[in-house]
Amino acid sequence: MRRRGKLLRWVLLGLAGLLLVVQLVPTDRSTPPVVSEVSAPGEVMTILRRACYDCHSNETRWPWYARIAPLSWWMAAHVRDGRGDLNFSDWPTFDFELQELAFRDIEEQISKGEMPLRNYTILHRAARLSEADRELILGWARSNY
Repeated sequence: MRRRGKLLRWVLLGLAGLLLVVQLVPTDRSTPPVVSEVSAPGEVMTILRRACYDCHSNETRWPWYARIAPLSWWMAAHVRDGRGDLNFSDWPTFDFELQELAFRDIEEQISKGEMPLRNYTILHRAARLSEADRELILGWARSNY
């Protein structure tokens, strides 16, 4: 029994040490400058800023826990992927065909309830979309293609 307790203590100390060391690995939490952004009615912009901009714009608000590895790595990758899929801060650089595809993708993601992601809304309750929010975004997206 004593031996098991010592082993457990060493394993826990090792894990704590590893957790401390991984904090030294840098994470890119950059927020590039916003040159321009998507144009939308006021109500729609409010919803987009509340529920979408943390992952889909250059205006990411990084919470305190985004500085703790390995969670910071996951969040940075998630934001990088989100910006890569759709970045409202780069919207004016899209040609009309890309804008139409983006509006159709927004419609599809919102209609299926795939956005915002469930694992995001667990911690960010304000990002949850009500049915009225969904209808506003869908109406905006559909009116633009």
